[in-house]
Amino acid sequence: MSEHSRVKHAGPLSGVRIVEFAGVGPVQFAGMMFADMGAEVIRIDRPNPASLLELEYDILDRGRRSITLDLKTPVGVAAALRICESSDALIEGYRPGVMERLGLGPEIVQSRNRRLVFGRATGWGQYGPLSAAAGHDINYISISGALHAIGERNQPAIPLNLVGDFGGGGMMLAFGVLSALFEAKQSGLGQVVDAAMTDGVATLLASIYSLHASGKWSDQRHSNLVDGGSPVYGTYSCADGRWISIGPLELKFYHLLLGKLGLDLERFSDPSDRHAWPSLRDALRGAFQQRTQQHWCEILEGSDVCFAPVLNFKEAPLHPHNVARATFVKLDGIVQPAPCPRLSRTPGAVRGPPPKAGADTSQVLQELGFSPAEILELCV
Repeated sequence: MSEHSRVKHAGPLSGVRIVEFAGVGPVQFAGMMFADMGAEVIRIDRPNPASLLELEYDILDRGRRSITLDLKTPVGVAAALRICESSDALIEGYRPGVMERLGLGPEIVQSRNRRLVFGRATGWGQYGPLSAAAGHDINYISISGALHAIGERNQPAIPLNLVGDFGGGGMMLAFGVLSALFEAKQSGLGQVVDAAMTDGVATLLASIYSLHASGKWSDQRHSNLVDGGSPVYGTYSCADGRWISIGPLELKFYHLLLGKLGLDLERFSDPSDRHAWPSLRDALRGAFQQRTQQHWCEILEGSDVCFAPVLNFKEAPLHPHNVARATFVKLDGIVQPAPCPRLSRTPGAVRGPPPKAGADTSQVLQELGFSPAEILELCV
């Protein structure tokens, strides 16, 4: 994979300034999405920030500049307020009440800038019986119904932290902030975006709740069409211990798969027959275990059998389809996902590496009109 050069052209969010109060997870992810699309994202780090993961190169932090402010001091809070005066949006992921205690709550900030959009990402939301409690992705997807539905029959499986932190949190925060920015252009007024991961995950589950309400989704895990219950929507091991995935839910695609595997079409004609699922699963398992993953790629990949090899993080960027689409790029020697989604006229771009905390304090403050004496006082 070739080294990706930083792109200087303007993205669709060029001219938008967003203040990001540093944190991990959803706010960090939303900040990356905004920066990839051309927004000027100014990350406010605290002095000597502690990182849960202590990464030397955190892809989620790419594309913005970082300043350090001590928000426990009046001068640090005053500087943050001043930065917000010339910004379009603010995003933060502290527990409810923290920004208010710092003197940076929505009422104060928006009194200084009435058009500012105040984006807040939390697990439980800004109010509710659990709003003040600590938690993580696994807890938020638990009470939304998602965790119960994922995994083997006898135990839920943890889907990384993709569903709560990034799908239900970061993406919903970004969507909410952009929606509010669009409305602010018409009204001239900002508003508060309450992006709770519990709410976001529930929204992601809309289609499953629809199936459940229609009596077409069982609460028994691993017994439904797309939760691993159906033999034609799942993963299978190969002769070399590698894995492949199949998903031919449509009858014509299913029949095509059986034909390529040499299985008895008459015996397994109806993939919706639940009584036949155990024997069908055994037949598919036996067939796939006879050959290597590479063999099945050569036979099935690119056809309509709905097939793909299960790849690890080293293999995925090298897959020919991902290479052709430049789904992954390399910057500073680090392989990372390219900006997404793709826009035809004003595409997103990786605009720079993750900054060190406070690396841009002097430059950013100078650009925003702070005097040398003020900058000296704030450089901690």
